Amino acid sequence: MMQFDFKKESTKESVLIFATRDKVLKTKKLSPAKLKVVNQSLLQADFKAKEGEIVSILGAEQQIIVVGVGAKKDKNAFETIGGKLVSYLKGKEASYYTMGTFGLTEVEEAVFVATGMMLGGYQFDKYKTKDKKEDQQVKKVTFVLNEPTKAKSAFKKVLPIIESVYMARDLSAEPANHLTPVLFAKRIQELQETGLEIEILSLKDLKAKKFGMLLSVAQGSQNEPKVAIMKWIGNPKKKTFDIGFVGKGVTFDSGGISLKPGAGMGDMKQDMTGAAVVVSSMRSFALRGVKSNVIGIVGLVENMPSGTASRPGDVVTSLSGQTVEILNTDAEGRLVLGDCLWYMQSQYKVTKIIDLATLTGAVMAALGEEYAGLFSNEDSFAETILSAGKESGEEVWHLPINKAYDKMIDSDIADMKNIGGRLAGGSTAACFLARFIKKGVVWAHLDIAGVDKYEKSRPITPKGATGWGVRLLNYLVE
Repeated sequence: MMQFDFKKESTKESVLIFATRDKVLKTKKLSPAKLKVVNQSLLQADFKAKEGEIVSILGAEQQIIVVGVGAKKDKNAFETIGGKLVSYLKGKEASYYTMGTFGLTEVEEAVFVATGMMLGGYQFDKYKTKDKKEDQQVKKVTFVLNEPTKAKSAFKKVLPIIESVYMARDLSAEPANHLTPVLFAKRIQELQETGLEIEILSLKDLKAKKFGMLLSVAQGSQNEPKVAIMKWIGNPKKKTFDIGFVGKGVTFDSGGISLKPGAGMGDMKQDMTGAAVVVSSMRSFALRGVKSNVIGIVGLVENMPSGTASRPGDVVTSLSGQTVEILNTDAEGRLVLGDCLWYMQSQYKVTKIIDLATLTGAVMAALGEEYAGLFSNEDSFAETILSAGKESGEEVWHLPINKAYDKMIDSDIADMKNIGGRLAGGSTAACFLARFIKKGVVWAHLDIAGVDKYEKSRPITPKGATGWGVRLLNYLVE
């Protein structure tokens, strides 16, 4: 992990970095002669100071990088800058000179740029035996500003969130043979050292408690299912939970008997990203010492085809007592979530819940990689989540659920069926989950199928697992 320092004066790093809104750089940190050379170079490069625009000027002694921040007062612009700078700083040490003239304080600017660098510099090469890229990591960046102690303290506060994004990315990138439900549960158990209270429900427990839908998904696999319960008590005087998070943890999704096409099936190791985000977020709440009481529950299963697997047409009884006709075994995530949602409400009396899941291709087709789909039974709660999405840079789009969509999952032989047909797949899946929300409980569902993995690198999100949701949930709880 890259190193950062915060000082009033720079040491002699090989790279100097300046951010500007202007086409001409103005700073007392460079000699008049050197500043003149820099501005001539910017003129020759037709530098416009647009957001993320970078000009690198190589000198005999030092490399000077000038980066544009655009016209808006936007912290995300500085995070983008940080992410973009990573490729210029591989294997190097640098000094970043904060300017504090862009509507943000020097401290805020330093923290946002450092955050962008860390998020943009993430790598997952755990299983490489050669061609590792340690030498391409940024060695060290020193932020030069008037209040280094404040900056160091501010960065220390956001570091648990950044590290938890790393954790969510790591978990999502893990091969399925290295992250079975049992192995995932062991990793969660290790988080007790952060101060989280953790309970793991075994196969025997799940049968005794009658997690009928979740068990129907797991019954085709040799790997036993687990349900992990994580509690953070940040306000011991309060006896209830402020909010609960439920995550889908299908550690591999073959589709079951309704087998997926072979092409791209390897990506189905990431069908547990909802659980990864919940687990990583709970870790960050504990390390940050948030003053809320939060509970997270994740259902960990593997969906495989075998002689014991669920068949299309089977009817199962959920933990709630409602019956479900399984018409497609590849619509399994909602079965896992339904039982976990019901357990959270029944066992812990939680009255405000968000679930996260890579649930439907329909939402991915509608929103691509730009937004997660948001469904909720209360508009004011949805607005709060929308606001947190904008603040965190992890944006959501509010999509509808209504009686017409709900009717599409009525079954002729059971209380409901697990698919609603070809149309409105995201909405009918949300309506299925809504049937496991008790009266008076405020609930939202985040379908993260399009944002859990990027096909191309972005400034603060390299290609692959994104860890999307950790920052949003932290802003929300804050």
